[in-house]
Amino acid sequence: METSSTLPLAVVGLGYVGLPLAVEFGRHRPVLGFDINAHRIVELQGGHDSTLETTAEQLAAAGQLRYSSDAADLAACRIFIVTVPTPVDDAMQPDLTPLIKASASIGRVLKPGDLVIYESTVYPGATEEVCVPELERASGLRYIHSGNEGEAPPEQGFYCGYSPERINPGDKVNTLTKIKKITSGSTPAIAKVVDELYASIITAGTYPASSIKVAEAAKVIENTQRDLNIAFVNELSVLFARLGIDTVEVLEAAGSKWNFLPFRPGLVGGHCIGVDPYYLTHKAQAVGYNPQVILAGRRINDNMARYVARNTIKLMLQQGMDAPRCKVGILGITFKENCPDIRNSKVVDMVREFQGWGMQVVVSDPVADADEVLHEYGIELQTIDAAHPVDVLVVAVGHSAYRAMTPAELRPLCRGDKPILADVKSLYDRHDAAAQGFAVFRL
Repeated sequence: METSSTLPLAVVGLGYVGLPLAVEFGRHRPVLGFDINAHRIVELQGGHDSTLETTAEQLAAAGQLRYSSDAADLAACRIFIVTVPTPVDDAMQPDLTPLIKASASIGRVLKPGDLVIYESTVYPGATEEVCVPELERASGLRYIHSGNEGEAPPEQGFYCGYSPERINPGDKVNTLTKIKKITSGSTPAIAKVVDELYASIITAGTYPASSIKVAEAAKVIENTQRDLNIAFVNELSVLFARLGIDTVEVLEAAGSKWNFLPFRPGLVGGHCIGVDPYYLTHKAQAVGYNPQVILAGRRINDNMARYVARNTIKLMLQQGMDAPRCKVGILGITFKENCPDIRNSKVVDMVREFQGWGMQVVVSDPVADADEVLHEYGIELQTIDAAHPVDVLVVAVGHSAYRAMTPAELRPLCRGDKPILADVKSLYDRHDAAAQGFAVFRL
């Protein structure tokens, strides 16, 4: 095929992953940013990104990037980069619907010699087992790979690649171009094309994987490893609570050794760490292996929000509070700090647990979109301040606005002589909080 720098390129899916990629490419070459959400397209055309991953200045600097929600516009492109979500369903099974629909849309405009690169996180084999058949069905073309390259000439087929996304939402330091990019392709020549394409924008460099399947596996284990490390410290926090030891003090002491990994306990939600392990275990079970460690970590992390709520309630009862008649205030509902993404937020599990005890729960968040929270979870964001005090304050997300506060500034948000502070992220000095009259629980 021609050199990648001369071929029209489309980025399909303009969320937390796709938009920064489209913007960076759009600084150097013509790019079509495609998304089925027409409202999102209008927003971006107006120079605003509701995910906060890109600024108005960065959008303006991508002078060769245009946006569309019309699939017909994809027909002019020769390289397609797919960055759609890959969630799980209610049974924690991979939901590949967005990926399949995106593949079908691309397949309908696919031309001989075209290249489709997937970035969405999947299990090893998904690109060639799920996406490629959809592309073949919709296009009538043949997939060209190392096993059939000599049999299928370019004029009869298309190529694929896989380059896993490594975007860290909300991180303004480790941004797209500063993170090394894994690349792969369906033939050695295409693997080189894919690598050169990303090398043109990724200043941190690239890592060519030996195959698409290896690249897929590398991505899914990155987040699975992190999930397991967090599960380990979460389990430690449960144990240390029974032993009467402060978890943070233990971790800080252990951290004095140079090779101790600095993981902290907390809630594990979002669309990556809280989801990706299920893709790996799904594939493991499909090939006859029942994973033990991975699923054990998931069970621990999935239960932590309820664990926080139940231990907060236990502390309330110990303080002599009439729990069902108390008002609980929760600061933060996004899945991570300084990021408006509320997908798979474990804070919602905490809200439901408190409500199950008959408590009134109010939630506040300076970053989340109130309409989206109401639509997704039926929770109306409210104000928690001195004029609207609560009996129990749960600081669930480490937004900068909350980190900047002190226990003395938190105290007016609570009423009564014995308020409770559940400091999920251990943002505050527990002794300072106790000095303000708080009974403190933290992981």
